[in-house]
Amino acid sequence: MLNIQTLTVGDLTANCYLVSDGDECIIIDPGDDADFITETITNQKLKPTAIILTHGHFDHVLGCLELKLNFNLPIYLHKNDEKLYTSANQSALHWLKKKTLKVPPLDHFIKAGDEVKVGNEILKVIETPGHTPGSICLYRGPTSVQRTDLSPPILLTGATLFAQGVGRTDFSYSSPLQLTKSLDRLSKFPGNTIVYPGHGDLFFLQDFVGQSEDLKSLE
Repeated sequence: MLNIQTLTVGDLTANCYLVSDGDECIIIDPGDDADFITETITNQKLKPTAIILTHGHFDHVLGCLELKLNFNLPIYLHKNDEKLYTSANQSALHWLKKKTLKVPPLDHFIKAGDEVKVGNEILKVIETPGHTPGSICLYRGPTSVQRTDLSPPILLTGATLFAQGVGRTDFSYSSPLQLTKSLDRLSKFPGNTIVYPGHGDLFFLQDFVGQSEDLKSLE
């Protein structure tokens, strides 16, 4: 059964997620505070298998080096965000006015339709460009847990969609048109889908669909 833990990390209070099935887990968006993430994994005797990045912004990737060294993990990101990822340390210096550990090389590129396995569970990669060129979401559809029970769908959105807004599109590499198309794609998923955003609290997708015209750009 899929379990999702939210760890709030870094100066910009990003959500890092530990997604597990049994003792196997993946780490999604380790934005910073790698010691805290490592301690949580170790204390719970989890066995991480990969780091999955929803996009390349510095506040979602700064913990990668330490976690890669601690657990020997491959790092996955969409190719279109490679430049953002490799410049994460310069971006952190610019926005936070502090030096950070250099991000390690990426190991794999992910794309639409790829499947990320966690124990016996599978998350599907959905491309949602707009906030950044290579933004992705991870989706697990409704799954029968005990034959008679149906667990709700799950969607991890990174900085594409939040409870009260959407990812900013005022960067030179962003695209409001692409984001609109991405949001329209997400709106087709079941309303009872539980959304785990890159910042802030989780919510039901039906709440986004109901207020989509009034959403403000955040992050």
